[in-house]
Amino acid sequence: MKILKDIKLHFITVILFGIMFPVLIFLIGLLFPSQSKGIPIYQDNKLVGYENIGQYFYSDKYFWGRPSEVNYNAKSAGASNKGPTNPEYLVQVENRIKEFLLINPTIKREQIPSDLVTGSGSGLDPHISSQAALIQIERVAKARNIIDREKILKLVNNNIEEPLLGIFGPKNINVLKLNMALDKLNNNDLE
Repeated sequence: MKILKDIKLHFITVILFGIMFPVLIFLIGLLFPSQSKGIPIYQDNKLVGYENIGQYFYSDKYFWGRPSEVNYNAKSAGASNKGPTNPEYLVQVENRIKEFLLINPTIKREQIPSDLVTGSGSGLDPHISSQAALIQIERVAKARNIIDREKILKLVNNNIEEPLLGIFGPKNINVLKLNMALDKLNNNDLE
């Protein structure tokens, strides 16, 4: 008798999570096509990226996003799956911290937010915390020869996205949007 209950439970689970749930997600994707296929961002009629897919910014003149285990390749989203006690992972995070401190000499180790040295679950997170953006202002300003840091601080503050309904999640900043706004500023605005 118990085996019949197990078989029934198995088939119910397969139907619910193997068929009905994927179909539901697919239908939701049809209702919201821009969110399910990516939200493209254009500049001068040229596609520069997607609002919901992170990009790699390497120059000191730009704000950096989260590290990506998949090199920001949307076709192969995923994390490293290494836990916080994995020796390889700890070495990788330590190397990221050292690199960040080398390029941002005014920052102390304990000031570095975790999202600047650890990857997200998808490897494609387009956001950083507001703290992660704030500690990069000095490097960006120096690389762009900007004397008035307040202009960049204002730009960062204007790009903060509030949590969903004001309570779900932290304040975030879309790195691509922030860097595009930074590029739009001309030298007259910055000096």
